[in-house]
Amino acid sequence: MQLPHVAVDIVVFTLCDQALKVCLINLDNDRWRLPGGSIGIDESLEDAATRLLEENTGVSAVFLQQLYTFGNPQRDPTLRTISVVYFALICAEILPHGYATNSNYAISWHSVYQLPPLTLDHAEIIEYALTRLRYKIEYSAVAFALLPDEFTLRELHHAYEIILNDQRLDKANFRKKLRDADILEAVPRYKETGGRPAMLYRFRKDAQLEIKTKRFFP
Repeated sequence: MQLPHVAVDIVVFTLCDQALKVCLINLDNDRWRLPGGSIGIDESLEDAATRLLEENTGVSAVFLQQLYTFGNPQRDPTLRTISVVYFALICAEILPHGYATNSNYAISWHSVYQLPPLTLDHAEIIEYALTRLRYKIEYSAVAFALLPDEFTLRELHHAYEIILNDQRLDKANFRKKLRDADILEAVPRYKETGGRPAMLYRFRKDAQLEIKTKRFFP
């Protein structure tokens, strides 16, 4: 009896070019897949995810969390494969410029709303990860992992609009809930915007990334 093969796949999100993008690897002209691979015999799941993340993006010290295990017997017609999926959030500013994988496959960043043809059930995996990300930013501060260390309130508000795919997020209500959550602190610098300089903020070091903050959205 053949035992199932266990793999790790990673949904890597970043914000760039005014879009929420996901890292994909080109298999051929018609198919793309998520970064992933096999687990070493003496490797933990988390260690494998960290290794595969670094191999495919050039970074490792970022938000990385186990998402779900996909084990439908029909998900891979060539081999009985169970995929333990992680998702990662990376600020675009820390991605190495022009980074390529260690393999012969080219990586690329694609808008989650305009995905190319994907292999296996990777479209389903990305959709599940996006749903989880949206849920998490309603109750926690994980969205800050997609932002630089310092940002304006407008940039933060716009990041939430992009992730939620909703341009109607009320600015006044959003900022009030940020104040109530008490997870930001101003820094003594401003950002030039072409008009009035905007105050810069950062995530408070004594705040927890995964705390259950007051809900940002109704």
